[in-house]
Amino acid sequence: MWGTSQQWMLMFFVRLHSRPIRVPPTNVVAMTTSAHHPADADTAAPGSTVIDRLVEANQRYAAGFQDPGMDARPVLRVAVVACMDARLDLHAALGLELGDCHTIRNAGGVVTDDVIRSLTISQRALGTRSVILIHHTGCGLESLTEDFRHELEDEVGQRPPWAVEAFRDVDQDVRQSMQRVRTSPFLLHTDHVRGFVFDVKRGVLREIDPAG
Repeated sequence: MWGTSQQWMLMFFVRLHSRPIRVPPTNVVAMTTSAHHPADADTAAPGSTVIDRLVEANQRYAAGFQDPGMDARPVLRVAVVACMDARLDLHAALGLELGDCHTIRNAGGVVTDDVIRSLTISQRALGTRSVILIHHTGCGLESLTEDFRHELEDEVGQRPPWAVEAFRDVDQDVRQSMQRVRTSPFLLHTDHVRGFVFDVKRGVLREIDPAG
């Protein structure tokens, strides 16, 4: 009788080596948020909003949707922490499919207390073991400072309780994020944590040496 770990490894091996080549269907109405090709720009109803168009796209998606019957646990047992930047298509860039990973995104892809919260749940409740951290070139946080919080205080009369987490050196910030994950007392698995910078012009990952 095989144990749970052996069953999981067999499932992963079969999944990894038997994935079909996906050919995009020709009868699906594509939706894009590209600035060069606005979604349904010529056919959108007068007064419709971006959210209206997203809801309409979901209706088209749902019409052909079939329940994949997946478990909530990520197949590859990996969590991806990345910036929310719209230029990062993480599934495409990393060769991921639905159900493969947990994806945690925020401004800068920095490891905050809330990221640790999500990683802790990811590992302890849903079985992930590896963490990949992804910053990118040309990040907006490189042009901000903590003065942003003071400006908000001047505008609204209250200083936000969170840090901006701005940085000047993207490589060093990746190292800091790796260190935050590796030293967290709440995480079960901190031995397989790697950090990268994604080049938004070339689409390639550059790994960051934690030692500098």
